[in-house]
Amino acid sequence: MEIFLIRALQFVLAISLLVLLHEGGHFFFARLFGVRVEKFYVFFDPWFSLFKFKPKNSDTTYGIGWLPLGGYCKISGMVDESFDTKQLEKPAEDWEFRSKPAWQRLLIMIGGVLVNFLLALFIYSMVLFTWGDNYIKVKDMTMGMKFNTEAKALGFQDGDILVGTEKGEFKDFGADMFRDLAEAHRVDIIRKGEKMSLSLPGNLDLLGMLKTTPKFVMYMMPNTVDSVLPNTPAMQAGIRKGDKVVAFNGKPIDSYNDFSNEVGRVSDVLTTAQTPADSLKARRATISFIHQGDSVPVVANVILTSDLKMGMVFTNNLADYKQTHVEYGFFESFPAGVNYGLNVLKGYVGDMKYLFTSDGAKSIGGFGAIGSLFPPTWDWHMFWLMTAFLSIILAFMNILPIPALDGGHVLFLLYEIITRRKPGEKFMIVAEYVGIALLFGLMIFANLNDVLRFFNITY
Repeated sequence: MEIFLIRALQFVLAISLLVLLHEGGHFFFARLFGVRVEKFYVFFDPWFSLFKFKPKNSDTTYGIGWLPLGGYCKISGMVDESFDTKQLEKPAEDWEFRSKPAWQRLLIMIGGVLVNFLLALFIYSMVLFTWGDNYIKVKDMTMGMKFNTEAKALGFQDGDILVGTEKGEFKDFGADMFRDLAEAHRVDIIRKGEKMSLSLPGNLDLLGMLKTTPKFVMYMMPNTVDSVLPNTPAMQAGIRKGDKVVAFNGKPIDSYNDFSNEVGRVSDVLTTAQTPADSLKARRATISFIHQGDSVPVVANVILTSDLKMGMVFTNNLADYKQTHVEYGFFESFPAGVNYGLNVLKGYVGDMKYLFTSDGAKSIGGFGAIGSLFPPTWDWHMFWLMTAFLSIILAFMNILPIPALDGGHVLFLLYEIITRRKPGEKFMIVAEYVGIALLFGLMIFANLNDVLRFFNITY
């Protein structure tokens, strides 16, 4: 429960900040060009508000809504999600949105996206200035990598150390490495101390590489036990610190990766269990391990917990690898932050093509998926990185040419600038309804995916 609350608090804080500044971008340009803003809200307020006030001699009511699906500026003379069309029945006033030149209206509409994009670059810059950039180079993961059957069919072997592709050397073990592998025609590796290269097709399925179990590649983790929790199946089996797990349910184990994969097989069987007896049968397992200093394996029967835990922690070899740390001065941090942010945006936009596949649609997540991206403990470094990432996503998603989004309004304004003809007000109202329906449909679909994942239901 504590982890849930910490993640929820981080999520709400990040979203509140991003929504506030996004709507602030619209508000700034509206007031700059003399357009009246009737309401400025963080979160939506159907039926009632959590808080609101209207300063004396001000045309704007400020408030906080109760529905955390975004926020809004109600700009006079504009067709928006409020669907207030009564004002359109009257002659246009000088202080209304519809009275302003198209270029001013365009700046008002892109103001929110612009603020979110610049905010992300600023946060990345300040993160690099404050904490620097810390990572483990892929080539410094000297224990090597573990590959699945698809990767081995391409010539990889367990223990190979990835170095880079024709695009350059890998930085760290992350999404960019997988993207480069998916598009590479050549990958450089170190195998048993010797440098060599393998040929790749250049069009691997990135989503498949990440979603398959086991993954296309994972860094190798040792099969040595670091600690054993009391009153757990591992302790009852006699496993101790320093032991090596060498088999699970009769399958040889030479790394934690193998152990995790075999427990995953048990999880697959458990999903088909229909009775408590079926569940108990699935959770019965045999484990073989060698005590530190011995050579003869000990075989024990165990019953895994309901969440398939043994109660032992394996050695984390990442702490033993060489760490790369890059520091940035204040002025150096800005170009570095811009490059960092643009790389994040490039990767996100490039991955959008996978959303139009069956597996891609299943990977779409709602509030639960986004909230789970935040760390389970309060970490300002990770909080700001996640906030910057969400700001990039918010900017990109809002500029998509979908009615009801900023990008939809921008599309119609560009049409007006090019053709010198305004779209009809009735058309704009219908487009807004269509856009709202699409957005609500997508939101329901995304959050339904979260629910199905929570209950481990596949479709």
